[in-house]
Amino acid sequence: MNKLVQFGIKKYKQYEEIINYLFMGGCTTIVSIGTYWLFTSVFQIHYQISNVLSWFFAVAFAYITNKLFVFKVKKSDNLFREIYQFVKFRIISLIIDMATMYVLVDLLKMNNLLAKILVQVIVVILNYVFSKLFIFKKKNS
Repeated sequence: MNKLVQFGIKKYKQYEEIINYLFMGGCTTIVSIGTYWLFTSVFQIHYQISNVLSWFFAVAFAYITNKLFVFKVKKSDNLFREIYQFVKFRIISLIIDMATMYVLVDLLKMNNLLAKILVQVIVVILNYVFSKLFIFKKKNS
């Protein structure tokens, strides 16, 4: 096998969780921004209401992809607690999202879609930390 390919495989395995999270976080961001755009542009819903609606879609998508593909949790000791923790921390990031959107759009008069894209960078980082440390933490065997 080519040395470059071997190196790439080694690095992927070394950073697999972060790489998978960034990929799935990117997909979640697409879901969030796509549904946000749909609600604001097509349905003409206020940007803050659209933000909350897009959050529901993004959280559902993120829970499934984080659980199965990023943190690879196949079986949960307490599924209800896990979902509760996931939603609880996503609500915290939603509050930060909403407050930042308010500052950027209402106070600084930034385009709402551009603001949404910028805010997603903060949200993706926060959500990784929350998921890694509090929701899908590995058990010591």
